[in-house]
Amino acid sequence: MAADWLGSLVSINCGPTLGVYQGEVSSVDQSSQTISLKQPFHNGVKCPVPEVTFSAMDIRELKILDIRNGNPGNCSSVSTKGNSAPVAVPRDDQRAQERLNSPQHYSKSYGDRHLDVPVQPKGFRRRHNSWSSSSRGANQVTPKKNGVKNGSSQIKHRDDECFGDGVDDGLDTDFDFEGNLALFDKAAVFSEIDTSERRGNGARSRGTPQEQTPSRYRHDENILEAKPIVYRQIAVPQPGAKEYCTDSGLVVPSISYELHKRLLLAAERHGLSLARRLEMTGVCASQMALTLLGGPNRLTPKNVHQRPTVALLCGPHVQGAQGISCGRHLANHEVEVILFLPNFVKMLDSVTSELALFSKTGGKQVSNIKDLPDTPVDLIINCLDCHENTFLMDQPWYRAAADWANQNRAPVLSIDPPVSGQEQAVEAKWSLSLCLPLPMAEGAGRIYLCDIGVPCKVFQEVGIKYHSPFGCKFVIPLHSA
Repeated sequence: MAADWLGSLVSINCGPTLGVYQGEVSSVDQSSQTISLKQPFHNGVKCPVPEVTFSAMDIRELKILDIRNGNPGNCSSVSTKGNSAPVAVPRDDQRAQERLNSPQHYSKSYGDRHLDVPVQPKGFRRRHNSWSSSSRGANQVTPKKNGVKNGSSQIKHRDDECFGDGVDDGLDTDFDFEGNLALFDKAAVFSEIDTSERRGNGARSRGTPQEQTPSRYRHDENILEAKPIVYRQIAVPQPGAKEYCTDSGLVVPSISYELHKRLLLAAERHGLSLARRLEMTGVCASQMALTLLGGPNRLTPKNVHQRPTVALLCGPHVQGAQGISCGRHLANHEVEVILFLPNFVKMLDSVTSELALFSKTGGKQVSNIKDLPDTPVDLIINCLDCHENTFLMDQPWYRAAADWANQNRAPVLSIDPPVSGQEQAVEAKWSLSLCLPLPMAEGAGRIYLCDIGVPCKVFQEVGIKYHSPFGCKFVIPLHSA
């Protein structure tokens, strides 16, 4: 009986772990309950070994694909599920016989075989392996293409066989939107949401449940309760004419020039010398200027052919020395700096030392307005004004420099500009103040504040209650309160 099945093509399903094997029966051992397949295929892929032996305990389902050794009896298929006992399928069941002998039965993919339903007459996805060609049978011959019409019909048949697997069966009935929407009870759902929010906020809020309102927090708010924020952290003995505020809302009052001068003298007594103050002012001003020039988008190694140009207008005073220090740092950062400073017989030592350092940077220094560029530059830094010597505004070189700056189309940055009572010959777009701002005029533009390193106890010596408003920055913008 077992020898009658030798040479038959069978498909053995060993479950999801071992998979599905197909091959030709080479031997059947009834005593040990084993079956061997030669030239086996595992899940549609040819096995590297010539023969595979299976035990009846591992076989979940066995299907006969093609009988090559005559009539083995009154059965055409053997199937075992869960045990090793064969189950006979009678030949009078014509539908089962057609399903077993049809080439569609064993050419299905592994996933389709597990989802196989006997009553489905639809098409399936054909796996392209050696069984697809060998299972056509002796009488099945591939038709030749006899003209365009035969070829097109054959291609259409293949498309229907591959893609026509009853996709449109479930689209005959329209979706009932109104009926499904009626199943959703909005009032009950929102009532449940409100109840859950009240329970979640009950531990943080006070009062009766009727008085408790759900708390909603922004992404930048802290859930934990903290101390109330004090926005007025700086108090001066004599408030100035204006008050400013930072981006975070901290109030920064302005101070008079006399108090500002006392603050710098007290810092100098404790070691913050004029040279160190000039260095800090130059660093902060150059950082702000580099940002205004475009920052990393402008100053890159790939953009050396478009180096920014800055015109620096300085006078023979401390404010001019601050501007020269700023120009030195800008020149060190590959910025073309043109320094305008008139020729004087005698200048301050701070100005002379800063000029000596600036001459080592490769920047250009001119003393005549005619040597300044005729075309607009990228930025003008104004350090012509002085807090004390207002008579400089009547000098011819000052008027000529102010007229050149107003006629040039470049924006102007003023460093340490004078108070609002003094006239400003050059209208600035930005102004940079030191430590605490002075009351600025309307032509000062946007006010910025820089930290030059004055300790907080030095502020206390001159009667100022001070808490740093800078945070993680050295230059911050100020807004009118």
